[in-house]
Amino acid sequence: MENTPVLETERLILRRFTMEDTDAVFRLYSDPTVNRFLPWYPLKSRGEAETYLRDFYLDSYRKPGGYRYAVCRKVDNVPIGYVHVSGGEERDLGYALQKDYWGKGYTTEAARAVLERLRAAGYPFATATHDVNNPASGGVMRKIGMTYRYSYQEQWMPKNIPVTFRLYQIDFDGRGEETYMEYWDRYSIHFVESVV
Repeated sequence: MENTPVLETERLILRRFTMEDTDAVFRLYSDPTVNRFLPWYPLKSRGEAETYLRDFYLDSYRKPGGYRYAVCRKVDNVPIGYVHVSGGEERDLGYALQKDYWGKGYTTEAARAVLERLRAAGYPFATATHDVNNPASGGVMRKIGMTYRYSYQEQWMPKNIPVTFRLYQIDFDGRGEETYMEYWDRYSIHFVESVV
């Protein structure tokens, strides 16, 4: 199965990152507002962006499993964000977008396309998590058809802070019978909330 094949939506191209995307990666990953709810610290230089791009993206394209997309508008094919799906059993969906493009539906549009790719590839489900202090991310998850399953608290590294996450899941077979329970089992603080 091809790792991260190009996808197109009405307004977007989802493609692999390249070294030519260094400036766009730096814009995204250096913004403290965008990175507030991401696990890493904001990048501080273009050199860090080059290293991150090479180590996190380009190296991953040589390995099987997972998807790591640059989210680009068709008008210029320049990355304004990303959508990732981990290669593990959980198939965890993650995304971020430059704040200038927030509120325009780009993340929802991109994430839907990636989930459709997972469905077509025969995966049974996908998960996603968001910090309880970032409800907008949960809104995206609901818009793309995911449903809330449970919450858990994790000591989040490398920031070393306790974070309560909400886990969402989408079942591609439509039955919704099995919830991915790894985080529930791994973390001693876990519970089910009333989430609207």
